[in-house]
Amino acid sequence: MAIKGSLKEASLPDVLQLLALGQKTGCLSVTDRTNLGYIYFDSGRICFASVVNRRDRFGDMLIKDGKITREQLDTAIEHQAKDRYSKVGELLVATGAIGQADLEEYVRIQVEEAVYFLFTWNQGSFRFDIDVMPEGDDVRLSINPEGLLLEGARRIDEWSLIEKKIPSFDVVFALDEERLASSDVELTERQQLLVTLLDGKRDFAQLIEESLLNEFDAGKALYGLITAGFVHRVAGQVKSRSSQAVAEARVEEHRNLGVAFYKTGMLDEAAREFRRVVELNNDELAGHFYLGLVATKQHDWAEAHRSFREAAELGGDHASVLYNLALSLEKMGQVEDAEAAYGEAVGRARMDPRILTGWGIAAMRLKKYEVAQGRLERAHEVAGDDPLPAVWYWARSLIAAAMDDFNTAESVLREGAEVHPRNTVLRNNLAALLEIVGDVEQAHDMLRAAAADGLVLPQLSKNLGDVLYRAGRYDDAWDAYQRAVKLNPELGDDTYFKLGNIAYKRLDHATASAMWHKTLQLNPRHQLARTNIETMSALR
Repeated sequence: MAIKGSLKEASLPDVLQLLALGQKTGCLSVTDRTNLGYIYFDSGRICFASVVNRRDRFGDMLIKDGKITREQLDTAIEHQAKDRYSKVGELLVATGAIGQADLEEYVRIQVEEAVYFLFTWNQGSFRFDIDVMPEGDDVRLSINPEGLLLEGARRIDEWSLIEKKIPSFDVVFALDEERLASSDVELTERQQLLVTLLDGKRDFAQLIEESLLNEFDAGKALYGLITAGFVHRVAGQVKSRSSQAVAEARVEEHRNLGVAFYKTGMLDEAAREFRRVVELNNDELAGHFYLGLVATKQHDWAEAHRSFREAAELGGDHASVLYNLALSLEKMGQVEDAEAAYGEAVGRARMDPRILTGWGIAAMRLKKYEVAQGRLERAHEVAGDDPLPAVWYWARSLIAAAMDDFNTAESVLREGAEVHPRNTVLRNNLAALLEIVGDVEQAHDMLRAAAADGLVLPQLSKNLGDVLYRAGRYDDAWDAYQRAVKLNPELGDDTYFKLGNIAYKRLDHATASAMWHKTLQLNPRHQLARTNIETMSALR
């Protein structure tokens, strides 16, 4: 379970210290409401960190320190554009531009700078997800947080002063050349670098980008120049950019942030960012698509269908859009339309087992069992050695059972339970099938084992209660039924009816009456419960 909190109640350095002392492994997500950053821990030590929408300074640092040329970096970036899974650092190592030691050293610097940048956030929230690690093949480090905490505390103090002179990144500054020329003050190397860029047109963000300095070093150097009177703010002026360029940049920023929130499970925040994307550009296909994905996660199928339909109408007739559109239609009960949409998706991705599985399930819901079986078998074939999802085993077993092929149904469910041992639905369905074919003892053992493994599903406990009830083990059945209704109080009238019967056998007439009344509340037509109540009242 994730650990959540507010940065107003617990500062980021305090959170890092607790995670380090607890030797935690996982991902700490930090948001200041307008951006999102990640710090990954491995046994209490920082192994990676990044900030969404923050320029990747890796190549800049290498150029500034003379490790590579601009041409070498541009070549690596060009190759990365052709293979989005590749990393610039790995490409530079592969071409011999830098060594592995250089790669790790500069990734460490970049990670440390990301953490320091996050330390400046004093509002928003944090969330720690246990055992979540970085995606892909990012270089994994092992940094002691204590060293970063000391440096971070110093930077926080200094940044609070810098912010008074540089309130935002879009403020433009100009150089007082005459005053500087008449002074004999010796500038630092970083200040000299900024002086060459201060033309009254560049804003602070552009100064950072073109100087190849990080935010803190650029801010500290500029703060000194401002304090000495060599630089002044250009009143009312910000960096001039075309409205189109500004709009495109804002769309990209909101899109990047939305994707980051979505991956972190912060769905409301993700929806907010993607809604902003489509407000800025209603033709932005990715905005509508991700709004559909968020709605799917929230089980808002009507909203999901609307968003995926918008994406499809904008030309997003890709397999993934059509698949999700079909899924939303299926969940809304429009199964025939869903089957058609799945079919279109298959036409664009014939080798995708996920889409073939959905197509098969749609046919199953329409009771076209032979068609459904063929589609699921095709999904199995194209999957090859890759594991099939639990829903495939669920659907394939139901189809076999519907065709009276209980041996195949049992075989499929057993295989599914082995591939997905923590899936309660598959184990529950296997136990129910075993009971149907008469193997009550094995069904009982399977349900017991599932409960012992800590798997939680109301229907699982209810099925176990049914098995025990028919076996005459009423005390054990009572415990199983009680677990079931605790997990889902509206589970079903049959459960409360049997609880009433067990209570009556125990001579607990008050409880029996309460259970049978609950049965009638859920199902007013339950004649046996009504008869039992009337009979018990007549005997009093």
